[in-house]
Amino acid sequence: MTDSSRKKALFILSQLNNDDINWIVQKGKKEIIEPNRILIHEGRQIDALYIVLKGNLSVLLEAKATKELAKIGSGELVGEVSFIDTRPPLATVKAIEKTELLAIPRRQLIIKLQHDMGFASRFYCGISLCLADRMRGTIRHIEYGRNLELENSELESEDINPSVMENLGLAQAKFNWLMENVSS
Repeated sequence: MTDSSRKKALFILSQLNNDDINWIVQKGKKEIIEPNRILIHEGRQIDALYIVLKGNLSVLLEAKATKELAKIGSGELVGEVSFIDTRPPLATVKAIEKTELLAIPRRQLIIKLQHDMGFASRFYCGISLCLADRMRGTIRHIEYGRNLELENSELESEDINPSVMENLGLAQAKFNWLMENVSS
């Protein structure tokens, strides 16, 4: 699994147990957004953490003449940074195609985190793994830009702890189960 194809939601799901995932399915709401619809506006607070079930989104910087920063697909998280630091998003997120999301309401998630320390520990560990992976990918990308002689294989070399990699395989099964059990 290369860095560009690693699904960030799997980092969280790899840490959560079955009861945690059942809670997410119960509290989460399935949302469908049509192509070109904006899910998240740069600078505006959001009230949910999203998991992309199907489809693709574009992350855009409007301040930079609408420059695309990244694409987000199935199995990715959206809104995790703003969830953690409670500040408005730094970018806009827009649907490229019809996209299905699981929206986990911010308020309910915060209450769960405050009252269930086991869940909180697992959830924050998963978010930490997700953000660490993103940071490593960003650093690799910056280094690749400076060292054009670096080979793509070096750029995408895996540096994840093997036990985390094992958990990501199980997390893929959890993600598949989550997709099948989310109701409209």
